[in-house]
Amino acid sequence: MNPILVFGTIAAYFSLLLLISYLTSRKRTASTFFTANRKSPWYLVAFGMIGASLSGVTFISVPGWVGNTAFSYFQMVLGYLPGYLIIALVLLPMYYKLNLVSIYTYLQNRFGTFSYKTGSGFFLLSRTIGASFRLFLVATVLQIAFFDSFGIPFYITILTTILLIYLYTFRAGIKTIVWTDTLQTFFMLLAVVISVIVIANELGWSFTQVFQNVKDHPYSKTFFWDTDSDLNFFKRFFAGTFIAIVMTGLDQDMMQKNLTCRNLKDAQKNILWLSLTLLPVNLLFLGLGVLLYSYVQHTGMVLTDASEFFFNTETGKYLNTDKLFPMLALTKLNVVAGLVFLLGVIAAAFSSADSAITSLTTAFYVDILDKKVDDNSAKATRTRRLVHFGISVAIFVIILLFNLLNNKSVIQAVFEIAGYTYGPLLGLFAFGLFTKLQVRDKLVPIVAIASPVISYIIAANSVALFGGYKFGFELLIINGLITFGGLLLINKGQERI
Repeated sequence: MNPILVFGTIAAYFSLLLLISYLTSRKRTASTFFTANRKSPWYLVAFGMIGASLSGVTFISVPGWVGNTAFSYFQMVLGYLPGYLIIALVLLPMYYKLNLVSIYTYLQNRFGTFSYKTGSGFFLLSRTIGASFRLFLVATVLQIAFFDSFGIPFYITILTTILLIYLYTFRAGIKTIVWTDTLQTFFMLLAVVISVIVIANELGWSFTQVFQNVKDHPYSKTFFWDTDSDLNFFKRFFAGTFIAIVMTGLDQDMMQKNLTCRNLKDAQKNILWLSLTLLPVNLLFLGLGVLLYSYVQHTGMVLTDASEFFFNTETGKYLNTDKLFPMLALTKLNVVAGLVFLLGVIAAAFSSADSAITSLTTAFYVDILDKKVDDNSAKATRTRRLVHFGISVAIFVIILLFNLLNNKSVIQAVFEIAGYTYGPLLGLFAFGLFTKLQVRDKLVPIVAIASPVISYIIAANSVALFGGYKFGFELLIINGLITFGGLLLINKGQERI
């Protein structure tokens, strides 16, 4: 792909983001960065959250997964619905009633300072690793598509990427994010739609033929009932419910956007609308996956072990499925497909990474430093910007470590470990909401650290312990239950009044 054309596309895109940053940062106050003055239209927040929910990992990975797991991922998406309903009816009313900026302040009100710092600390750890991994992916794509052509080293690619995010978020924070997420969600979905059109044209299929071929393809199988399989409906459905609760309802990144809405009713409409929208959006991604594999099959592409993406005849599985979409878009399809893929993956990755940096700044500034969000003094502004800069530097360093390791399995393991951090949050919030017991606050960090460790040991030995049973995403529920049980052990009776 022509590097100048790639550069022009990226430059135009980020110029638009910087323009939005300039417009949204006028007449800002200190609270604008953290709450957008609670004036965001709910429908704008809901649309933007689609992109933040999916991320660049989803944009690249979900279409590729279809080759090995068909439409089984949609079972999890269906599980999101009750999860989002719980967020709308249980968590949001509590957050608005307490007028929270950081949702982990609830833990301080309910249990004490150690619980509060523990909850926020787990979020900081998880989101920092997650945001770094997502940016690592998009920086890798940019490196291949543009920077390699000029011999620019990878660390410059990372530095440039993070600097651009910092420039358009450091002034107005979450207010800017609400608007840029809307733009980036639009570009991400547009990229998927155009990719579908390009592949359909390459295959010579009409819209009706596309729909029929996707519907009849064996990869479109959705429901799996084998209890020993990781794809089992009940495992995926209930895992989806709890994933929605913890990765949206107990996540400062996602909830900070919701808390910018004018009132509780608007925030609830936002969440419910988002939950319904994710159904057709994920079907679109899965349908694109079927089309990508159909293109491979119809063009007779030979996928051998010399390729980055190939079919292993011994296991009956495709290897490196994340490579499928990038490989076809950047090397096999026309230039339009390559450009829209590049734009889509940048939009998807940045819609989650920019809000992650802002929410991490909020969590550290409010929870760790105990600063007030409505402090308009010059000193407070300098502190907030220093924290924002420090978070950006931390992510830069972590991405460099990912690249230094240069071991795909290690990177995947690190990313999976980050998922363990949501279990303690689930247990803490569930214990606070559904019991009236008080706990020994100083012991909460021990319980929170022990829970994921015990969960990991159980998962590693589950085949021997449970007659061949293998844990998948439902391990999150086990992690939360262990935390809940640990809190029961350190409770000290009825909640104080």
